[in-house]
Amino acid sequence: MKLANTCHPYALITILCWSLAFIFTRITVNYFSAFSLGFLRYFVAALALIAVAVAKKIRPPERGDLKWFLLSGTTGFFLYILTFNKGCETVTASESSMIIATVPALTAVLAAFFYKEKMGALSWISIAIELAGVAIITEVYKVGEANIGFLWLLCAAVLLSVYNVLQRKLTKKYTPLQTTIYSILTGALMLCIFLPGSIKEIRNAPPVQFLYIAILGVFSSAIAYFTWSVAFSKAKETATVSNYMFLTPLLTSVLGFVMINESPSKQTVTGGIVVLVGMLAYNMAPRLKGKKAQ
Repeated sequence: MKLANTCHPYALITILCWSLAFIFTRITVNYFSAFSLGFLRYFVAALALIAVAVAKKIRPPERGDLKWFLLSGTTGFFLYILTFNKGCETVTASESSMIIATVPALTAVLAAFFYKEKMGALSWISIAIELAGVAIITEVYKVGEANIGFLWLLCAAVLLSVYNVLQRKLTKKYTPLQTTIYSILTGALMLCIFLPGSIKEIRNAPPVQFLYIAILGVFSSAIAYFTWSVAFSKAKETATVSNYMFLTPLLTSVLGFVMINESPSKQTVTGGIVVLVGMLAYNMAPRLKGKKAQ
Protein backbone atom coordinates (compact mmCIF):
# COMPACT_ATOMS: atom_id res chain seq x y z
CA MET A 1 0.00 0.00 0.00
CA LYS A 2 1.32 3.44 -0.95
CA LEU A 3 2.03 5.82 1.93
CA ALA A 4 -0.23 8.48 0.38
CA ASN A 5 -3.18 6.10 0.68
CA THR A 6 -2.71 5.71 4.44
CA CYS A 7 -3.57 8.03 7.31
CA HIS A 8 0.05 8.61 8.32
CA PRO A 9 1.21 11.52 6.09
CA TYR A 10 -2.01 13.44 6.73
CA ALA A 11 -1.73 12.97 10.49
CA LEU A 12 1.89 14.17 10.39
CA ILE A 13 0.96 17.33 8.45
CA THR A 14 -1.68 18.10 11.07
CA ILE A 15 0.72 17.60 13.95
CA LEU A 16 3.25 19.96 12.37
CA CYS A 17 0.59 22.64 11.85
CA TRP A 18 -0.74 22.18 15.38
CA SER A 19 2.75 22.36 16.85
CA LEU A 20 3.12 25.76 15.19
CA ALA A 21 -0.20 26.75 16.76
CA PHE A 22 1.25 26.37 20.26
CA ILE A 23 4.10 28.74 19.34
CA PHE A 24 2.07 31.43 17.60
CA THR A 25 -0.71 31.31 20.17
CA ARG A 26 1.84 31.85 22.92
CA ILE A 27 3.08 34.93 21.03
CA THR A 28 -0.29 36.43 20.08
CA VAL A 29 -1.94 36.13 23.52
CA ASN A 30 0.36 38.98 24.53
CA TYR A 31 -1.70 41.30 22.32
CA PHE A 32 -5.13 39.65 22.12
CA SER A 33 -7.48 38.17 24.68
CA ALA A 34 -8.25 34.45 24.46
CA PHE A 35 -11.72 35.31 23.13
CA SER A 36 -10.63 37.79 20.45
CA LEU A 37 -7.82 35.53 19.28
CA GLY A 38 -10.24 32.62 19.00
CA PHE A 39 -12.59 34.66 16.81
CA LEU A 40 -9.83 36.10 14.60
CA ARG A 41 -8.17 32.71 14.07
CA TYR A 42 -11.36 31.02 12.92
CA PHE A 43 -12.60 34.06 11.03
CA VAL A 44 -9.52 33.69 8.81
CA ALA A 45 -10.02 29.92 8.61
CA ALA A 46 -13.69 30.37 7.70
CA LEU A 47 -12.87 32.82 4.90
CA ALA A 48 -10.37 30.36 3.42
CA LEU A 49 -12.80 27.45 3.61
CA ILE A 50 -15.72 29.46 2.20
CA ALA A 51 -13.59 30.20 -0.86
CA VAL A 52 -12.84 26.49 -1.22
CA ALA A 53 -16.51 25.56 -0.72
CA VAL A 54 -17.60 27.95 -3.48
CA ALA A 55 -14.87 26.78 -5.85
CA LYS A 56 -15.65 23.09 -5.20
CA LYS A 57 -19.44 23.65 -5.14
CA ILE A 58 -19.70 21.83 -1.82
CA ARG A 59 -23.26 20.73 -1.06
CA PRO A 60 -24.80 21.61 2.34
CA PRO A 61 -25.19 18.90 5.00
CA GLU A 62 -28.40 16.97 5.40
CA ARG A 63 -30.84 18.44 7.91
CA GLY A 64 -30.69 15.39 10.13
CA ASP A 65 -26.92 15.78 10.51
CA LEU A 66 -26.96 19.45 11.51
CA LYS A 67 -27.00 18.51 15.19
CA TRP A 68 -23.76 16.55 14.75
CA PHE A 69 -22.02 19.44 13.01
CA LEU A 70 -23.31 21.79 15.69
CA LEU A 71 -21.78 19.52 18.34
CA SER A 72 -18.59 19.18 16.31
CA GLY A 73 -18.25 22.95 15.87
CA THR A 74 -19.02 23.60 19.53
CA THR A 75 -16.54 21.09 20.99
CA GLY A 76 -13.76 21.20 18.39
CA PHE A 77 -13.69 24.92 17.72
CA PHE A 78 -15.86 27.23 19.86
CA LEU A 79 -15.21 25.79 23.33
CA TYR A 80 -11.87 24.18 22.47
CA ILE A 81 -10.20 27.35 21.17
CA LEU A 82 -11.39 29.41 24.14
CA THR A 83 -10.08 26.95 26.73
CA PHE A 84 -6.89 26.40 24.70
CA ASN A 85 -6.14 30.13 24.40
CA LYS A 86 -6.89 30.74 28.08
CA GLY A 87 -4.43 28.02 29.01
CA CYS A 88 -1.73 29.40 26.72
CA GLU A 89 -1.92 32.77 28.47
CA THR A 90 0.01 31.40 31.46
CA VAL A 91 1.51 28.08 30.32
CA THR A 92 4.52 27.79 27.98
CA ALA A 93 4.12 26.43 24.46
CA SER A 94 5.94 23.18 25.21
CA GLU A 95 4.02 22.55 28.45
CA SER A 96 0.71 23.32 26.72
CA SER A 97 1.42 20.77 24.01
CA MET A 98 2.25 18.17 26.62
CA ILE A 99 -1.10 18.55 28.33
CA ILE A 100 -2.95 18.39 25.01
CA ALA A 101 -0.93 15.24 24.27
CA THR A 102 -3.22 13.37 26.65
CA VAL A 103 -5.89 13.55 23.90
CA PRO A 104 -4.99 10.19 22.27
CA ALA A 105 -5.62 8.27 25.47
CA LEU A 106 -8.88 10.13 26.11
CA THR A 107 -9.94 9.56 22.49
CA ALA A 108 -9.15 5.85 22.70
CA VAL A 109 -11.32 5.51 25.79
CA LEU A 110 -14.21 7.38 24.17
CA ALA A 111 -13.93 5.39 20.93
CA ALA A 112 -13.94 2.13 22.87
CA PHE A 113 -17.07 3.24 24.73
CA PHE A 114 -19.06 4.71 21.83
CA TYR A 115 -17.84 2.68 18.84
CA LYS A 116 -16.80 -0.51 20.62
CA GLU A 117 -13.37 -0.23 19.04
CA LYS A 118 -11.18 -2.92 20.52
CA MET A 119 -7.47 -2.56 21.17
CA GLY A 120 -5.18 -5.31 22.29
CA ALA A 121 -3.13 -5.34 25.47
CA LEU A 122 -0.03 -4.22 23.56
CA SER A 123 -1.82 -1.11 22.28
CA TRP A 124 -2.99 -0.15 25.78
CA ILE A 125 0.51 -0.73 27.17
CA SER A 126 1.88 1.52 24.41
CA ILE A 127 -0.55 4.29 25.34
CA ALA A 128 0.47 3.91 28.99
CA ILE A 129 4.12 4.32 27.97
CA GLU A 130 3.27 7.45 26.00
CA LEU A 131 1.33 8.92 28.92
CA ALA A 132 4.30 8.17 31.16
CA GLY A 133 6.44 10.20 28.78
CA VAL A 134 4.01 13.09 28.96
CA ALA A 135 3.98 12.82 32.77
CA ILE A 136 7.78 13.03 32.87
CA ILE A 137 7.79 16.13 30.69
CA THR A 138 5.08 17.97 32.59
CA GLU A 139 6.38 16.87 36.01
CA VAL A 140 2.81 15.82 36.72
CA TYR A 141 3.40 15.64 40.46
CA LYS A 142 3.56 19.46 40.49
CA VAL A 143 0.27 20.01 38.67
CA GLY A 144 -1.53 20.70 41.95
CA GLU A 145 0.71 23.71 42.47
CA ALA A 146 0.34 24.98 38.91
CA ASN A 147 -1.84 27.90 37.91
CA ILE A 148 -5.30 27.75 36.40
CA GLY A 149 -3.79 27.45 32.92
CA PHE A 150 -3.28 23.72 33.38
CA LEU A 151 -6.97 23.26 34.15
CA TRP A 152 -8.01 25.24 31.07
CA LEU A 153 -5.78 23.05 28.91
CA LEU A 154 -7.11 19.88 30.48
CA CYS A 155 -10.63 20.99 29.52
CA ALA A 156 -9.35 21.68 26.01
CA ALA A 157 -7.94 18.15 25.81
CA VAL A 158 -11.31 16.62 26.75
CA LEU A 159 -13.12 18.77 24.16
CA LEU A 160 -10.69 17.82 21.40
CA SER A 161 -11.13 14.15 22.27
CA VAL A 162 -14.88 14.48 21.81
CA TYR A 163 -14.26 16.22 18.48
CA ASN A 164 -12.02 13.35 17.35
CA VAL A 165 -14.70 10.79 18.10
CA LEU A 166 -17.27 12.85 16.19
CA GLN A 167 -14.95 13.05 13.18
CA ARG A 168 -14.81 9.28 13.07
CA LYS A 169 -18.60 9.26 12.74
CA LEU A 170 -18.97 12.15 10.28
CA THR A 171 -16.25 11.07 7.84
CA LYS A 172 -18.13 7.85 7.21
CA LYS A 173 -20.87 9.86 5.48
CA TYR A 174 -19.19 13.09 4.40
CA THR A 175 -15.85 13.85 2.77
CA PRO A 176 -13.06 15.16 4.99
CA LEU A 177 -13.35 18.56 3.27
CA GLN A 178 -17.08 18.73 3.98
CA THR A 179 -16.74 17.83 7.65
CA THR A 180 -13.96 20.39 8.09
CA ILE A 181 -15.90 23.18 6.39
CA TYR A 182 -19.18 22.55 8.20
CA SER A 183 -17.54 22.17 11.61
CA ILE A 184 -15.28 25.22 11.35
CA LEU A 185 -18.03 27.44 9.95
CA THR A 186 -20.31 26.43 12.82
CA GLY A 187 -17.61 27.22 15.38
CA ALA A 188 -16.71 30.50 13.65
CA LEU A 189 -20.34 31.66 13.70
CA MET A 190 -20.53 31.09 17.45
CA LEU A 191 -17.23 32.94 17.96
CA CYS A 192 -18.73 36.02 16.29
CA ILE A 193 -20.00 37.10 19.72
CA PHE A 194 -16.44 38.30 20.34
CA LEU A 195 -16.33 40.47 17.20
CA PRO A 196 -16.79 43.85 19.00
CA GLY A 197 -13.92 43.21 21.42
CA SER A 198 -11.71 41.92 18.61
CA ILE A 199 -12.08 45.17 16.64
CA LYS A 200 -10.85 47.18 19.63
CA GLU A 201 -7.82 44.95 20.15
CA ILE A 202 -6.86 44.93 16.48
CA ARG A 203 -6.23 48.69 16.60
CA ASN A 204 -3.51 48.29 19.22
CA ALA A 205 -1.73 45.21 17.81
CA PRO A 206 1.54 45.43 15.82
CA PRO A 207 1.17 44.57 12.10
CA VAL A 208 3.25 41.37 12.43
CA GLN A 209 0.54 39.93 14.68
CA PHE A 210 -1.81 39.77 11.70
CA LEU A 211 0.68 37.49 9.95
CA TYR A 212 0.71 35.19 12.97
CA ILE A 213 -3.10 35.13 13.03
CA ALA A 214 -3.14 34.32 9.30
CA ILE A 215 -0.81 31.36 9.94
CA LEU A 216 -3.03 30.19 12.79
CA GLY A 217 -6.15 30.50 10.65
CA VAL A 218 -4.91 29.00 7.38
CA PHE A 219 -2.30 26.44 8.42
CA SER A 220 -3.11 25.55 12.05
CA SER A 221 -6.87 25.56 11.44
CA ALA A 222 -8.14 25.19 7.86
CA ILE A 223 -5.36 22.96 6.51
CA ALA A 224 -4.63 21.11 9.76
CA TYR A 225 -8.23 20.10 10.44
CA PHE A 226 -8.76 19.10 6.82
CA THR A 227 -5.75 16.75 6.83
CA TRP A 228 -6.87 15.48 10.27
CA SER A 229 -10.27 14.55 8.81
CA VAL A 230 -8.57 12.86 5.85
CA ALA A 231 -6.48 10.84 8.29
CA PHE A 232 -9.59 9.68 10.18
CA SER A 233 -11.31 8.73 6.93
CA LYS A 234 -8.39 6.50 5.96
CA ALA A 235 -7.74 4.91 9.36
CA LYS A 236 -9.27 1.64 10.51
CA GLU A 237 -9.23 2.74 14.15
CA THR A 238 -9.62 6.16 15.76
CA ALA A 239 -6.58 5.62 17.98
CA THR A 240 -4.29 5.09 14.97
CA VAL A 241 -4.72 8.76 14.09
CA SER A 242 -5.14 10.36 17.51
CA ASN A 243 -2.00 8.56 18.68
CA TYR A 244 0.06 10.93 16.56
CA MET A 245 -0.73 13.73 18.99
CA PHE A 246 1.83 12.23 21.33
CA LEU A 247 4.43 13.72 18.97
CA THR A 248 3.34 17.30 19.62
CA PRO A 249 5.26 17.82 22.89
CA LEU A 250 8.57 16.85 21.32
CA LEU A 251 8.00 18.81 18.12
CA THR A 252 6.63 21.87 19.94
CA SER A 253 9.59 21.85 22.31
CA VAL A 254 12.00 21.92 19.36
CA LEU A 255 10.05 24.68 17.61
CA GLY A 256 9.75 26.62 20.87
CA PHE A 257 13.51 26.53 21.33
CA VAL A 258 14.20 27.62 17.74
CA MET A 259 11.47 30.24 17.36
CA ILE A 260 10.88 31.79 20.80
CA ASN A 261 13.91 30.62 22.76
CA GLU A 262 12.05 28.32 25.16
CA SER A 263 14.77 25.92 26.22
CA PRO A 264 13.65 22.29 26.72
CA SER A 265 14.38 20.85 30.15
CA LYS A 266 15.96 17.48 30.91
CA GLN A 267 12.45 16.20 31.66
CA THR A 268 11.36 17.27 28.16
CA VAL A 269 14.19 15.36 26.50
CA THR A 270 13.70 12.27 28.64
CA GLY A 271 9.93 12.32 28.30
CA GLY A 272 10.19 12.87 24.56
CA ILE A 273 12.27 9.73 24.17
CA VAL A 274 9.72 7.74 26.21
CA VAL A 275 6.89 9.11 24.03
CA LEU A 276 8.69 8.05 20.85
CA VAL A 277 9.25 4.56 22.28
CA GLY A 278 5.55 4.33 23.07
CA MET A 279 4.57 5.45 19.57
CA LEU A 280 6.92 2.90 18.02
CA ALA A 281 5.46 0.16 20.21
CA TYR A 282 1.90 1.19 19.33
CA ASN A 283 2.55 1.02 15.60
CA MET A 284 4.30 -2.34 15.97
CA ALA A 285 1.50 -3.83 18.09
CA PRO A 286 -0.74 -4.93 15.16
CA ARG A 287 2.19 -6.67 13.47
CA LEU A 288 3.22 -8.48 16.62
CA LYS A 289 -0.39 -9.52 17.18
CA GLY A 290 -0.55 -10.86 13.64
CA LYS A 291 2.60 -12.91 14.12
CA LYS A 292 1.21 -14.45 17.31
CA ALA A 293 -1.96 -15.42 15.48
CA GLN A 294 -0.05 -17.29 12.76
